[in-house]
Amino acid sequence: MVDLTKKPFYLNKEQIDWVEETIANMTEDEKVGQLFTIMNIRKDDEEHIKAQIEKYHPGGLRWQGGNKEENWNQNRLFQKHSKIPMVIAANIETGASKSIGGGTLIAPGPAVGAGRGDKVARLLAKAGGEEAKAIGCNWTFAPISDVVSNWRNTIVNNRAFSDDPDNVIRNCKAYMEEMKKLGIACCTKHFPGDGSEERDQHLVLGCNDLSVEEWEESFGKVYRELIDAGVESFMIGHICQPALQKKYNPSLKDEDIMPATLSKELLQDVLRGELGFNGLIITDASHMGGMACMAPRSHQVPGAIAAGCDMYLYYNDGEEDFEYMREGIRSGLITEERLSDALHRILGFKAMLGLNELVFPDKEGLSVVGSEEHHNMAYEAADESVTLVKDTQHILPVNPEERKRVRLYYVESAPVSSVAGTDQAKYVVKEELEKLGFEVDLHKNFYEVEKENPGKTNLWSILEATEKMEEFKKKYDLVLLVINMVGYAQENNVRIKWDIAHSNEIPWYIHEVPTVGISLNYTNHLYDVPQLKTFINAYSSEREYIRAALEKMAGKSEFTGTANELVWCGRWETRL
Repeated sequence: MVDLTKKPFYLNKEQIDWVEETIANMTEDEKVGQLFTIMNIRKDDEEHIKAQIEKYHPGGLRWQGGNKEENWNQNRLFQKHSKIPMVIAANIETGASKSIGGGTLIAPGPAVGAGRGDKVARLLAKAGGEEAKAIGCNWTFAPISDVVSNWRNTIVNNRAFSDDPDNVIRNCKAYMEEMKKLGIACCTKHFPGDGSEERDQHLVLGCNDLSVEEWEESFGKVYRELIDAGVESFMIGHICQPALQKKYNPSLKDEDIMPATLSKELLQDVLRGELGFNGLIITDASHMGGMACMAPRSHQVPGAIAAGCDMYLYYNDGEEDFEYMREGIRSGLITEERLSDALHRILGFKAMLGLNELVFPDKEGLSVVGSEEHHNMAYEAADESVTLVKDTQHILPVNPEERKRVRLYYVESAPVSSVAGTDQAKYVVKEELEKLGFEVDLHKNFYEVEKENPGKTNLWSILEATEKMEEFKKKYDLVLLVINMVGYAQENNVRIKWDIAHSNEIPWYIHEVPTVGISLNYTNHLYDVPQLKTFINAYSSEREYIRAALEKMAGKSEFTGTANELVWCGRWETRL
């Protein structure tokens, strides 16, 4: 039996009575439904929401997209029509910007880790939590407690805090403390740990190949500290950990290794047993390749609960998945004891959040979303974290009175088509440079030239393949190469990709005119441009981060962010 009086629940008798009475009065379908956290993308369509609840009785919700009014009304309607109040989750990893249209990005993970102490983590949690709470969210799928040891990993490179377990622990605890003040439960991810390899669990089974000893010194250390600090829930990655799995099951064959979401060894022996976690366990999204490619869907759905997860994240097809789960219960794959255990933790989690006496927030509270106060907090976080990785040519600070004429190269991910246009952040860079007093000549990339010349096949005749060096040197005082490569669930790792073969964006100009490089996303770009002698990690393409990076470049404020060893990518030439 689950002890709901203990960490992290700490329920009183009245709350426990509500849990027991609620479970005792559930129908079989209601019990099945409580095991699912669903995705809603229809926003505030009341009839659609009501129909979902009446048919499937979902225990939780995580929505996708929409503005603050839509999100608020959607969440209100889910709670209005639910017999048992729902846990409503959001990915408050960087702030509420990923979950709410118009929400504020406060700080990506590595920006948090680059700051001094835990200041940025607290700014992130406070502002992000306030915005999410305003629309009825009570559960954050964060903090990310991954420890990034492989520089090639871009799945969590721009999400995790650090390569240092102590840095991760410090900032995760600060995040948790701020969320607890707001009454929002945390769900740390991605157990048993991402960041030690370079493949993406969205596409393929992730594999944490650390030895038991290595795992204990990094991920194990982090998890023990967070559990002791009272983290309320864990999200399980579609990541295997062969050393730990074989420690508890020495006869396990390689072909039988499963992601943690389907592994009793990792969930029951390690997380529940060895680490002593008593809170709620939920799978990562079930459509991800690391789970979807590993077993038939009919086994995955009940198999995750049977292995030790308490909730299952997202339907594929609601009717089909609901039946798979029900059949898993009826067949005994999910035992009565395991089902009872899961339901007690789900309902205990809800009682811990006070959902047995739910009061939904008033609409007036939406004014906090995207507020000036929160954008000021974003700038404060940026000013604290933007990092000078190196300046071996000793060019900084750059005074616009002395180096006024700037050639700006902005390297971005390819748009889906030329119709999609280019990344708007490049124009923000130009605007912020001009505010500082620079004159900016913005280089046109292949996509812009293509859009301006529809139907022309010989774009080489339009593109500047080369430039006369002496004219270039007379024309510009500074070259700024800004890199904003973005990737998600499409390739296993993301590297710099120039706009076209033999692109003249490639930094041929570094020996002609002093050049500064700035990354607005990943922290490992020096591997592809080691020849740059001055490089800044700005972590985000939001205006606050662009402004902070350029102000620091121009000497308006000091660099206080700290880079970790991953920025050197294990290469000697990146340090030159």
